[in-house]
Amino acid sequence: MYSASDLRKGLKILWEGQPYEIVEFQFVKPGKGAAMYKCRVRHILQGNTIEKTFREVDSFAKPDLEGRELQFSYEDGGQFVFSDPDTYEEFRVDGDVLGRNRLLLADTMTVDVLFYNGKAVEVTLPIFVEKVIVETEPGFKGNTATNTYKPAKVEGGYEIQVPLFINEGDNVRIDTRTGEYADRVAKK
Repeated sequence: MYSASDLRKGLKILWEGQPYEIVEFQFVKPGKGAAMYKCRVRHILQGNTIEKTFREVDSFAKPDLEGRELQFSYEDGGQFVFSDPDTYEEFRVDGDVLGRNRLLLADTMTVDVLFYNGKAVEVTLPIFVEKVIVETEPGFKGNTATNTYKPAKVEGGYEIQVPLFINEGDNVRIDTRTGEYADRVAKK
């Protein structure tokens, strides 16, 4: 069991029978009365966030969460199959759980999968993934005084905005937290 004083950013709690993650946390001590904990919590299953104020006397259970490091194997009709590298046990994850990250997956990529009551609810990719640009307009000289971007499509179908100097066949690094272009990777 957690008490309200245990609350901190990133903590996962079971509140009103549902799993939540603390996204933002603020301790408030008014001049008169008991201390309060103002939090923004994200529902782990649905993804929506709400503001909630907890009192010092509130307590929370630990949700039945299990994190596993798995490797991506293949896609099978809208479901993505991951395997444990040690036991070779396979786990199927719905495409809805992955969201836009499904377009950034690569063969044998190691990811962190969070399970709630035995069901996959969240897949976290590495912070940066490298992809090859498969479709973009050719770059052109000039107009480099400002940060100008153009649309590009990477392998897997994901679309990003890249600087003008990026061409088809270039390797780029994508930040999976934001889904945006990070930098160009030198060819080996």
